[in-house]
Amino acid sequence: MSDKATRLKICNLNIDLQMYGLVQWTSGNVSERLPEGDRFIIKPSGVSYDDLQPSMMVVCDLDGNVLEGNLAPSSDTAAHAYVYRHMKDVNGVVHTHSNYATAWSAINKPIPCGLTAMADEFGGEIPIGPFALIGNDDIGKGIVETLTNHRSPAVLMKNHGVFTIGKDARAAVKAAVMCEDVAKTMWIAQTMGKIKRIKKVHVDLLYSRYQNIYGQKGATQ
Repeated sequence: MSDKATRLKICNLNIDLQMYGLVQWTSGNVSERLPEGDRFIIKPSGVSYDDLQPSMMVVCDLDGNVLEGNLAPSSDTAAHAYVYRHMKDVNGVVHTHSNYATAWSAINKPIPCGLTAMADEFGGEIPIGPFALIGNDDIGKGIVETLTNHRSPAVLMKNHGVFTIGKDARAAVKAAVMCEDVAKTMWIAQTMGKIKRIKKVHVDLLYSRYQNIYGQKGATQ
């Protein structure tokens, strides 16, 4: 895929965050690592989703330095860059402040695995990451520390919001959509009574089936 095509893809995926109700105004961002591995494309900072154009996407190196683009990159660029530097299999990163998932982050609690859909997609609970200030790579460090050796592609950063990772940007967006979906259901569930967690043996079986058997061979799940 050419850089031009990737700009279009990342622009559209950023707009999708608004379509799925995961962001408001100018918050949130999507990025994707370019095929050669040492650059990534990310949304510009503070630009309304209604105004986004592919030409506005910013190309950065893995230290977060701007290589191409006339606009400043997202304020979360350092976090994305840190993830790409330290998680070689990750090629897409997403950040949102979606309501229900962010509510869990505000009370500093992971989302417990009480749904088969969570077992399928996240392989267990959605973990809580450390509190970190915006503007440097501390958020990235927290993401990497929390998600390394964890099956979940999503982390709730304390008092902040959601970060998701994936094999590409589309997979990371899917994880963000699913994270908000299960966060909402589990939030409702806890208001009705005590959440009944799925046994780990069953979580493992569900996760294996979904990741290895579910769907059409070669198709996106």
